[in-house]
Amino acid sequence: MLTKEELPACPVATTVQLIGSKWKLLIIRNLRSRPWRFNELKKDLEGISQKVLTDSLRSMEEDGIITRTVYPEVPPRVEYALSPLGESMRPILDAMEQWGNDYKKQLQ
Repeated sequence: MLTKEELPACPVATTVQLIGSKWKLLIIRNLRSRPWRFNELKKDLEGISQKVLTDSLRSMEEDGIITRTVYPEVPPRVEYALSPLGESMRPILDAMEQWGNDYKKQLQ
């Protein structure tokens, strides 16, 4: 997790730094509905490489946005879910979804 000194002074820039990549936003979009497994995310996020997905999940876990749960099974099952901090971003994603829908309606 970054320290306060490592984050930009601007709160909007801080948010963009944490979730501003295309893939991170789409991962969070998926995790709003339920926990997902790695391969489910990889299959659903068309075009994402395994490396980018791995790096994005690790980064968001480090930043406290998602949780990674390993179930003691054979073979091991790993699920990713939004943490309470990640859940607090739900209004941001909801607003983005609403704006996107409104924009699409204007184009019709």
